Amino acid sequence: MLPTLRLLRTLLRSRWILASVSFFLFSPLAVLAFTTPPTGQLHRAQKHESRHEIDQLEEAWKSAMVKANVPAMDALLADDYMAITPSGTLQSKEQTLATLLSGAIHLTSIDLTDRKVRFYGSTALVTSRAEVVGTSPSGNISGSYRYTRVYVRNAQGKWKIVSFEASRIREAGESKPIQ
Repeated sequence: MLPTLRLLRTLLRSRWILASVSFFLFSPLAVLAFTTPPTGQLHRAQKHESRHEIDQLEEAWKSAMVKANVPAMDALLADDYMAITPSGTLQSKEQTLATLLSGAIHLTSIDLTDRKVRFYGSTALVTSRAEVVGTSPSGNISGSYRYTRVYVRNAQGKWKIVSFEASRIREAGESKPIQ
């Protein structure tokens, strides 16, 4: 009798296992589990594509600044864009475009290095170092700067610059700004 009970238990267990496996394999959860790519791969691909877009936009910004290309800059900036200049003043989108149009700031070159791009949902935060050659109404503005630029993906799926802040890197022996 003992072998018969064992056989019965084994059959019941194997039937339960078979039913469980069948249910899982043909349930909607299983279909999702086996047809959806792992989120890490999808996320990584999206991140790579977004990084490429941001890199292109950074180059477009640099080109627009050096060439004083107001239409290109207008397309890059969000309507509520706000900048903090190296002198600490605030500049809206309209003020930034007017400054570019007037030629008050004339940049002959911008060399960007040490770029880092971080993503937070639909926001991209870019930090970089810029070697700038140029002049402003107050004189020579050539030098090394660190900047932060913030991009947000809008409802149409386009990245727009919403914020920018630049700080001059002071070299040893240069006068310090007023604290």
